Amino acid sequence: MCTAATYRSKDHYFGRNLDYEFAYNQTVTVTPRNYPFTFRRMGEMRTHYAMIGMAFVQENYPLYYDATNEKGLSMAGLNFPDNADYKPEAEGRDNVAPFEFIPWILGDCATVGEARVKLARVNLLKEDFSPRLPLSPLHWMISDRDGSIVVESVKDGLKVYDNPVGIMTNNPTFDYHMTNLRNYMALSPADPENRFAESLGLKPYSRGMGGLGLPGDLSSASRFVKAAFTKMNSLSGESEAESVSQFFHILASVAQQRGCCKVEHGYEYTIYSSCCNTDKGIYYYTTYGNSRITGVDMYRENLDSDKLASYPLIEEQQIFMQN
Repeated sequence: MCTAATYRSKDHYFGRNLDYEFAYNQTVTVTPRNYPFTFRRMGEMRTHYAMIGMAFVQENYPLYYDATNEKGLSMAGLNFPDNADYKPEAEGRDNVAPFEFIPWILGDCATVGEARVKLARVNLLKEDFSPRLPLSPLHWMISDRDGSIVVESVKDGLKVYDNPVGIMTNNPTFDYHMTNLRNYMALSPADPENRFAESLGLKPYSRGMGGLGLPGDLSSASRFVKAAFTKMNSLSGESEAESVSQFFHILASVAQQRGCCKVEHGYEYTIYSSCCNTDKGIYYYTTYGNSRITGVDMYRENLDSDKLASYPLIEEQQIFMQN
């Protein structure tokens, strides 16, 4: 499954873990302003905001998993099996296929507020990219430095939720996750107080007991709680190195290790983790095999071009020998 997060220190950061049992040939991909997006029902978007993110490029089309545009608006699609429900073409609506959804929003919107306006007309179309690449069941988190929302296309329509925690995982629906947080409202980063019985004089026997009961399993509901607690209580300095490092520590708190989550065709694991400085347009990532942080700067590309720029992931572990 997956976990997405936002974080603010001096700058704003957006990223995710992509958890699955196998990887495609995803690359860090920059789409410049004049690359023409051709939509299945909505014509062509010849000029748009530039964007950077992780994509599987097929037929010269960037199928983005997550991306940030030059205005700082970010979006990620996460697995949403059994709940995602895409629709037939609807008259009077913006009929957008789910694989087009990220460029449809990021190409035209600078803020979450602008995205909300555009979402009011969206109908997520049940149409595969190709026979070889059928639709994935997804829901999406959209964020800027001032707020975040979650978008879910379910049987009774398109739902848009405010996301005050800036975290998203997978099933169930987002409203469940927010209600479920109430089960953990007594958790704290501070030592717990004895409320069991004053006469017993109970005291903590270990540091960290204020978080006793915080889930640690790999289910999406547990990862939501763990990531939310970690992110909402997380502190870092304001430098780029401190902020990026802290963001990856937040994601690491819910990372999946190969062998711990058995699925039908193998084991689910965290294929990559990403962190984009949405103010500077720098996309950082690590992979399961390479824990060194690698970065790609969108502004080092020709953003007025009409051609994609893609960077294959560095998968092999890079170890620095100090002696």
